[in-house]
Amino acid sequence: MSLKNIPWITFVGLAITIGLYPLIYYLADMSNKGLLESKPVTLLKNELWYTLFYLHITFGGIALLTGWPQFSLKLRMQYLNIHRLIGKVYIIAVIFSSLSGLYIACFATGGIVSVLGFGTLAAIWFYTIIMAYIFILKGKIEKHQYWMIRNYALTFGAVTLRLWLPILIGFIFYEFNPAYKIVSWLSWVPNLIIAELLVRKLKNKSKVLGETK
Repeated sequence: MSLKNIPWITFVGLAITIGLYPLIYYLADMSNKGLLESKPVTLLKNELWYTLFYLHITFGGIALLTGWPQFSLKLRMQYLNIHRLIGKVYIIAVIFSSLSGLYIACFATGGIVSVLGFGTLAAIWFYTIIMAYIFILKGKIEKHQYWMIRNYALTFGAVTLRLWLPILIGFIFYEFNPAYKIVSWLSWVPNLIIAELLVRKLKNKSKVLGETK
């Protein structure tokens, strides 16, 4: 294995691991464990919230699992029909997960800071996938790719949340609530910044190639 492949393998491994994580909520009693442990009993008995919570984590997991193969150049070049099929599944998954996430964000643990953090994430997540879809319908491949990079960076927030949260709890705040407030922003803002830097790099590269033709 080449050292240059380690970042990609790590990226894919994390996406698959966290993408499969929602299965735990179906296979085990998680009613008072994990993120649900911080929720009041009255909220856990709210059927609408509970349904949308499961909708959010299920389709969020599907988005994580179907999103990373879309960045494979080999898949796009050699198996275009599969790329398109997976892309459709991904778009549907993000739409369902972001809209349900926007609702459950209103009840986020940690008050207004967490509500705004996760609510903003859900709104931008939905917006970026719609933009990606619009541009692919128009046949503007490069712009579609740029918006997909931004969108999957937000999808990957499910991974970075689970990386940051134990660090914040274990080494900085030592409590769940203040750590959760910070992670409601930390889980996705840096991701989006990195995505934007990558998009700018690709735009510059495209511009240079265009000038040399």
